[in-house]
Amino acid sequence: MIYDLTLAIRYRYESRATAARTLLRMVPMDNARQQVLTAQVSCVPEPAMRSEEVDFFGNAMVAVTFAEPLSEVTFRLKARVRRHEGEESMDLSPSLSLLANDVAAETSLGPESPHHFTAASERVSLGGEIGVFASRTTQSAPTALQAVRALSTALHDWFEFDATATEVTTDPAEAFARRRGVCQDISHVMIAGLRSVGVPAGYVSGFLRTEPPEGRPRLEGADAMHAWVRAWCGREMGWIEIDPTNDMAVGEDHVAVAIGRDYADVAPVKGSLRSAGPHTTRHAVDMVPEVEGR
Repeated sequence: MIYDLTLAIRYRYESRATAARTLLRMVPMDNARQQVLTAQVSCVPEPAMRSEEVDFFGNAMVAVTFAEPLSEVTFRLKARVRRHEGEESMDLSPSLSLLANDVAAETSLGPESPHHFTAASERVSLGGEIGVFASRTTQSAPTALQAVRALSTALHDWFEFDATATEVTTDPAEAFARRRGVCQDISHVMIAGLRSVGVPAGYVSGFLRTEPPEGRPRLEGADAMHAWVRAWCGREMGWIEIDPTNDMAVGEDHVAVAIGRDYADVAPVKGSLRSAGPHTTRHAVDMVPEVEGR
């Protein structure tokens, strides 16, 4: 499947913002599952300086600096991506009790190492009610992979998708207590739960196909950038990806943009500026599928 992707993120400032430097993680990842055929990131107004970089986890970044005061700025992505079908993997994962041995046996500290994804991170705390819920949910799972799937199903049943219930800064524990939220909240809660029971887990930002194939239900979270979870299920299986918002394995309906420990590592727009008042933001996403060969 080939997708034409567009993303526009607009900020309006009540008072003009100055001294703005921004990191944009908007370009889709290029890997074995998906290939970026074209990608262009633009800014209105044009920045004074621009550079392209890659962060520790291999995510493409565009760094922009604005010299003139800003009352409004828009960041846009236009890309074409070829996405391959997901493949069903055999369950080669160990039990949860043995997974710690596999983690300990990993000596690499590269970006794919599970060691970066086991402890608390900026947006994810361990233990608490989420930890209790995850432990209870996974206690009878015979393998790590089945534990991941069980927690995904449990959180899908626990949460009601509600775009008005939380904000981007809402703590996962608060969203869990409310039992309402969006894909970011559900993914953060699942990451916290998995890490609490010993499964290394990370956050993936990306796009979700807006209109599903004929005969399939519309997926939650498809009107904005989406989020899902990657979990390390042992040395034999490595990383798998799962979408707890829709309780499904990640496949050709998903296009990944960035990976990290939590949202703080993958935010599409992140940086610093000087401003005296509040701002408003608006996102617009379009993901148009085209069956290759037609």
